[in-house]
Amino acid sequence: MKKTTLFLIIYAITLTFFVITVLLSGFTIHGSNQNLKEITVERINIVEPDGSLKMVISNSSEQHPGMMNGERLDERVRDPGIIFFNEEQDEVGGLLYSGNEEEGATFVLSVDQYKNDQVMQYMHYTKEDGSNRYGLQLWDRDKEFTLPVLDSVMDSLDSEGYTYQQKLDYLQERNNGKPITAPRMFIGRNYNTETGVFIQDKFGTDRLRLYVDSVNTPKLELLDETGKVIKTVLSEY
Repeated sequence: MKKTTLFLIIYAITLTFFVITVLLSGFTIHGSNQNLKEITVERINIVEPDGSLKMVISNSSEQHPGMMNGERLDERVRDPGIIFFNEEQDEVGGLLYSGNEEEGATFVLSVDQYKNDQVMQYMHYTKEDGSNRYGLQLWDRDKEFTLPVLDSVMDSLDSEGYTYQQKLDYLQERNNGKPITAPRMFIGRNYNTETGVFIQDKFGTDRLRLYVDSVNTPKLELLDETGKVIKTVLSEY
């Protein structure tokens, strides 16, 4: 073999190993901290050393659909933001937002009940007409009707052709006449510009309202179990 040919072979092998080393080193993250001035990504997964998911920061197209007991929920379109997961790989809440002139705007920070849906939410909603509702919303959720149980029941009722209202009626009957979920309190500003505290009973019916109405009049209202106002206290000037 000529010396020139041997030299070219050795040169090619050496160059190949050099390129491979450079490429691999570019994709290797060592144990030391790295300071980055800027990073542009569509999604970031925060995981534990064992690979279990703890948090997802994502745009809308790559957003996680949620999980319960480590199983992904049905694929769905979700707003961009942050989704949180616990040690059992359940979604436990998140921060999501969206907004445009045609559809309005949303910004919510939700806290989920264990094995269930949200029970507390800091939120801001803007309708297409520009009206706003924002504040703190609380819900009750029955502990027996966790999301896995509820999904199973709803799928069964779907196959039998139940309407949405029929599903709610069935679930309430199965739950000894109590709803499986109900709003319990809202503190903030409603779409009709009433601002105050609005408290509901276990069925989600308004029972106490303390607020300032749209014409700047302070009011205290007591309501019966049907939501009818039975007493109103107005401020005296």
